[in-house]
Amino acid sequence: MLALREAEAGDTALILGFIRELAAYEKLAHECVANEESLRQWLFCPQPKAYCVIAEWEGKPAAFALYFYNFSTFLGCPGIYLEDLFVRPEYRRKGIARRLFHYLAQKAVREGCGRLEWWVLDWNVDALAFYKGLGAQSMDEWTVQRISGESLRALAGGAE
Repeated sequence: MLALREAEAGDTALILGFIRELAAYEKLAHECVANEESLRQWLFCPQPKAYCVIAEWEGKPAAFALYFYNFSTFLGCPGIYLEDLFVRPEYRRKGIARRLFHYLAQKAVREGCGRLEWWVLDWNVDALAFYKGLGAQSMDEWTVQRISGESLRALAGGAE
């Protein structure tokens, strides 16, 4: 039925495929510039910057969850940030996403993390309802801020 495993370097093309499927689902394919080389560089190096779990349904790749560790100064301990979770359409409603969240929650508790968090697009009402069912709380009082691309390069090159 369902098997979860940590991704290995040989899964790089599969992970990229999941990322591209997710980007298309979120109507953000035009922003997806990841490639196998960059994923291999950051996921499978001596000090990885992110990690990935692969879910297989009856031996076939069905879903993935890509995560990394952050740190809460208020809690004084690390947390897990779920960057992406995607279940291929033909495997939905089989409990796979719930099992991936269970896996990450167990990992967080086992490793002394204070929280598991992620973002979700506000139009994704199915995901929002699912997350609420898991016990997730919306952080409505916070807004996401981002500096990237040319703005990031400009800030990096700015005077101190």
